[in-house]
Amino acid sequence: MKKIKLIALGLLLVGAFSCKDAKKENTEQSTEAQAATETYSLVQDSTKVSFTAYKTTDKLPVGGQFKKINITKAGEGDTALEALNGTEFSIPVSSLFTNDATGTRDPKILEFFFGVMDNTELISGVFKVAADNTCSIDVTLNGKTENIALSHKAVSDNALTFDGVMELENWDALDAVASINKACEALHTGKDGVSKTWSEVAVHAEVLLQKN
Repeated sequence: MKKIKLIALGLLLVGAFSCKDAKKENTEQSTEAQAATETYSLVQDSTKVSFTAYKTTDKLPVGGQFKKINITKAGEGDTALEALNGTEFSIPVSSLFTNDATGTRDPKILEFFFGVMDNTELISGVFKVAADNTCSIDVTLNGKTENIALSHKAVSDNALTFDGVMELENWDALDAVASINKACEALHTGKDGVSKTWSEVAVHAEVLLQKN
């Protein structure tokens, strides 16, 4: 009788552990399946684009941003970068904002910089991700499309930042640089008495994605 009780207890314990293992396996499989089906997509109206231009021979920074970013094409992907690949956007130059207390800088930039270019109502572009996860954007400005290489950083699981350098000469925009420099000659003159507006512009973007 004692042996029978021990055998029965052993069977119960084996059964209990088998159930626990089965539940654990099912839970793990469910979690893996959920992770496999999750995709990322861009959160609409979340993208922020800013820039830093430079003046004087000391290369003093002048920051600004565009307050309106139109996402004209967006997709999904298994990763945040995959979701961004192929994203198309357009930026109305009229949404320029440099936080100038005098209220004179933005109108000057619109008139004497963008205003001397061709087709400057919008800056448009396409975001690209290569097989090795290097990123870039094709930017169309002044009737010409050129590429800007980007470095990227994950701020969180679903938030990324991108940084690059735009050399305006590549967009045949040196006449526009000379135009804004002339319009702002006194303000762009440094201690050496030389007025200079740099053709190099640093660009920065912040992007938020969501899991679907």
